[in-house]
Amino acid sequence: MGQLKQTPSDMRGATGTGRSIYELLRTQIADGSLPAGACAPSTRGLAAELGVSRTTVTTAYEQLAAEGYLVTATGRVARVARPLVAAQTPEPSGIRRTRPVPKLSDFGHRVQEIGLSALPHTEPVRFDFLYGALASRDFPSLAWRRAYQTELLRQQSRLFYAGPEGDASLRSALQGYLRRARGLACDAEQIVVVHGSQQGIDLCARVLLNSDDAFVFEDPGYLMARRCFEATGARCLATAVDAQGLDTSSLPQDHRVRLAYVTPSHQFPLGGVLPITRRQELLQWARRQNAWIVEDDYDGEFRYGQRPIDALQTIDGDGRVIYVGTFSKTLSPQLRLGYLVLPPEIVPVFRQAKRLTDRHSPLLEQRVLASMIESGAYERHVRRMRRENERRRAALLDAVTRYLPKDAQVGGTAAGLHVVLWLPFLLPAEELNVVAAARQAGVGIYPVSTLFVEPESLARPRPAGFILGYASLTVEQIHMGMEILGRLLSQGSTVK
Repeated sequence: MGQLKQTPSDMRGATGTGRSIYELLRTQIADGSLPAGACAPSTRGLAAELGVSRTTVTTAYEQLAAEGYLVTATGRVARVARPLVAAQTPEPSGIRRTRPVPKLSDFGHRVQEIGLSALPHTEPVRFDFLYGALASRDFPSLAWRRAYQTELLRQQSRLFYAGPEGDASLRSALQGYLRRARGLACDAEQIVVVHGSQQGIDLCARVLLNSDDAFVFEDPGYLMARRCFEATGARCLATAVDAQGLDTSSLPQDHRVRLAYVTPSHQFPLGGVLPITRRQELLQWARRQNAWIVEDDYDGEFRYGQRPIDALQTIDGDGRVIYVGTFSKTLSPQLRLGYLVLPPEIVPVFRQAKRLTDRHSPLLEQRVLASMIESGAYERHVRRMRRENERRRAALLDAVTRYLPKDAQVGGTAAGLHVVLWLPFLLPAEELNVVAAARQAGVGIYPVSTLFVEPESLARPRPAGFILGYASLTVEQIHMGMEILGRLLSQGSTVK
């Protein structure tokens, strides 16, 4: 009969629990102390030796049997199962042995090679002009909590998976909201609720692109979107932007092009608003190319001095525009809720792709948001945020004028939650030095250069540029941050 190497008194000193019995026996089976075919100690005898109940020992044995370490049968002594594959001996500290690694897919290799080194720092600094960040105090906590508690207490007949397209209440609420706020006419059946715009863009990439295709991308543009498209293996055709957004005269005539990704209401990051003539030219180009247009309306609610520009989708007569919306700029990027408005022909395949990805987005949060939209609380919140961010924007423009060198210029100010600061006395190659020096002084600013697609793009004659987000800061913090940056720039040599 097998015998435990550890004495009962030693074992009781460990813990004297069923878990310790289980671990001791498993270890001795694994290292061969209890060889294959050996009888395990009887449950009655081991319980008596250890001074524990037989039930405790039986429970440990049952777990070992369930995991395949022991073979048990009614009325028979438990025996050690067939030999286990010997575990590899750990390497001595500091020594690493090369071992074969199972292959990644082509997609896996592309993701591995892409990396995300150009993404902005996430470590906070005292005055952080991080674009995409919102002030936590701006979240409508009371309205959200009331709606959340109401939905949480609402009885459901059962808890089960929902449809991949999203809850009907939110899609219906969005249909009305998009018509009022963005001039967008659609049917609720065209809407698919996703985990933020990022998942929406990823679905577009995987459903619409093959590895031998190409896609048009604004240069500079939103890095995370470009990475999604590049991960498919498709070729990126960088297309220049100017003060009015995408330069449609530079659109490529390439038979491989399957889609164009654009931010027409507020080009990211430079801030241009695509005029009607270019919108029409873009749609005509898509018709000739038989291509899709992915319209990312990431912050379309925030336009200052006049009503928001209607979405490109509103003038699409061919059903080529896929509209991507998000609540990350109006509520919180941590909420992870967004939506696609799809041409009817591709709704079924996008629903199925969403189902295969993660079944559906969180149902409770969808119903909470639907309730806020239907009650008017969401739109009241958006109007309040528009006023608050207009104050921040005005403070930033004032602070740039007051504290920064006279030839500093600011672009992209008509809409959105960030601006681009241009410094004509510095070169693009000096941007990273300025960023590092500013962070050392407690100010977070972000270079434009990392968002350009092609290396030759950096050779275009332009000054150094920096993205300044302001939606997470107070007016006072904006002034203090710009004052520090102004002193840093005035020293000159500290940023070389």
